[in-house]
Amino acid sequence: MNMISCKNVSFAYDNVVTVKDLNFSIVDGDYFCIVGKNGSGKSTLLKGLLHLKKPFAGIIEMHNRLAPAEIGYLPQQTSIQKDFPASVYEVVLSGCLNRLGFRPFYSKNEKNVAEHNMERLGIGHLKNKCYRELSGGQQQRVLLARALCATKKAILLDEPVAGLDPVVSQEMYELIQTINGQGITVIMVSHDIPSTMKYAKHILHLHHTQLFFGTAGEYQNSDIGRRFIGKETYVQPDA
Repeated sequence: MNMISCKNVSFAYDNVVTVKDLNFSIVDGDYFCIVGKNGSGKSTLLKGLLHLKKPFAGIIEMHNRLAPAEIGYLPQQTSIQKDFPASVYEVVLSGCLNRLGFRPFYSKNEKNVAEHNMERLGIGHLKNKCYRELSGGQQQRVLLARALCATKKAILLDEPVAGLDPVVSQEMYELIQTINGQGITVIMVSHDIPSTMKYAKHILHLHHTQLFFGTAGEYQNSDIGRRFIGKETYVQPDA
């Protein structure tokens, strides 16, 4: 069943169209990867999916009562954000902000959600540590736990392994795959084509417009896929 549908969607800045003619859907439980060169429109699309940027044309439909605020978001970090002087628990708990409504304080339920997601990602023992004292991999786990506090349905990840070493990157991908296996829809922007081909169910390739949308297997056999992947061949595992 579709979770998000984009129909003839375009985006513009100062009335100049930068991304156009997007037509695709994301289904419940999908592992959906968005690829393309820098400046191809990936970040603009993410803003659109989060309803932070309004389409210039077309429509983005949320199905099954999904609200933009119910999509957990893990953005790329800036150097200032990496130096944030808060505890791990405070950062993770902040993912529950949208649950508060008009209440000024977190309830026991929200605190339990934060505790659960820290344990879920193996960072419960870091609860009282200062976020800025953590390694890059630990910080990404904290931010992923924060994103999970915001949702029971979907997470949107913008280059979640950027700057991480290969071992930590692999651990992160395995965590994300586990989360996807637990019923959370994954929407990820990635430049890591080998891992995209290993984990993704569907791929959207952008270059100011939609060059490809389909399964990872179809992408591997497409002209744009072969050009983008290069000479190496990645085998899509059986579903």
